[in-house]
Amino acid sequence: MLNSEIQKDLRHNFTVNVIESGLFGFGSGFASFFTILPLFVSTLTDSALLIGLIPAIPRLGWQLPQLLTVNKVARLQCYKPTVMLSTIHQKLPFLGLAVVALLQLKLNHQIILLLTFAILIWQGLGSGFSATAWQSMVAKIVPSRKLGIFYGTLAAAGNLMSICGAAIAGLLLKEIAQPFNFALCFLCASLAMALSWFFMSRTREPVSATSSAFGTRREFLDSLSLILRCDENFRCFTIARMISQLALMPLPFYTLTAVHQYGMGEASVGLITTLLMVTQTIAGLFLGWLGDRTGRKLVLQIGCVACAFSSVLACLATNASWFYLVFIGAGIGMIALQNIAAVMTLEFGNQHQRPAYIGLGNTLIAPASIFAPLLGGWIVENIDYKTTFLVAAIGALVTALVLHIGVSDPRYLEQNFNNDSVNVLPE
Repeated sequence: MLNSEIQKDLRHNFTVNVIESGLFGFGSGFASFFTILPLFVSTLTDSALLIGLIPAIPRLGWQLPQLLTVNKVARLQCYKPTVMLSTIHQKLPFLGLAVVALLQLKLNHQIILLLTFAILIWQGLGSGFSATAWQSMVAKIVPSRKLGIFYGTLAAAGNLMSICGAAIAGLLLKEIAQPFNFALCFLCASLAMALSWFFMSRTREPVSATSSAFGTRREFLDSLSLILRCDENFRCFTIARMISQLALMPLPFYTLTAVHQYGMGEASVGLITTLLMVTQTIAGLFLGWLGDRTGRKLVLQIGCVACAFSSVLACLATNASWFYLVFIGAGIGMIALQNIAAVMTLEFGNQHQRPAYIGLGNTLIAPASIFAPLLGGWIVENIDYKTTFLVAAIGALVTALVLHIGVSDPRYLEQNFNNDSVNVLPE
């Protein structure tokens, strides 16, 4: 009965979630964590450490709280109400950024910087507290064999609309004086986020029987320990994702290098953001399709090679034009090591264990998500940009090696692992 409802509503859910993702992407183009926000913060401080933290905050905010919500999410019969309530805190903060940008007229840079990072942390945690419920809802309403193309289409819609947002943002930054240009960018972002929330609310999710695998908190904690001890494949996958944070580390520094060392103008920043989004759009669709057919492991390894390519190219760059190719490689790597890795996490365990795997798979990599950009910022401030890029390239290649040696696609091991663990993990 549940499966028939899911199939009946699949086209509707696909449509409204693609529209939601497109609107979210449109807003993200106005407030990119890799270009616009680092540029905004660079008007307040010269600290490479703080600027390097900007893209790490949403990743850390997304990852860190997930394990805290697993036990509650596992008991839900319907995930959507929890998703709708918690994602308000993911979308509303962009309006706060618009207000803070205007407050530059009244307050000093230190206070503005503090308020900016406080809002970014609020936004990141808003994402994280909704993440387990949202991923569980997606895994429930979309059949496993279509997850890759579903995520790929969401990414494509988001990135296509981000192109529009980024292009408009580039014009606003060029034509309007500070701080009004940044304030207007963030206001446009907040309006798009409000519309995306509305379309997310149109998702249809059937109510199911309570699927909690855990009777008590103690049983819940024991089950997490058992997963880590018994599922070696998942353990190696998690280690690979930790190391992959080094590969993603240099993204904000690419923009700063192009602007500060090679004289890239603000309008070109909007153009290069557009290029990043175009790359992610194409890569999201192709890599999602490829992952559905050949497995996610190959796609992750492709992403590692792309990250290593972009980092090495940034080291060899002699002018700003090189960074167009750098961002193409970075866009492919981001899609693989973030989006496709998230899809692969959904393939571990059975339906009852899935929230635990989601929580573990994301929360355990949170320390690496914060350590990597801190390390990158420290290297920039104490050595140079090129050393940061070399460390990132090494991290990408080590990630590929760990995936090759220690990880197998869980879809091919699912039957064997479930049979072996039926008496160990709660069902």
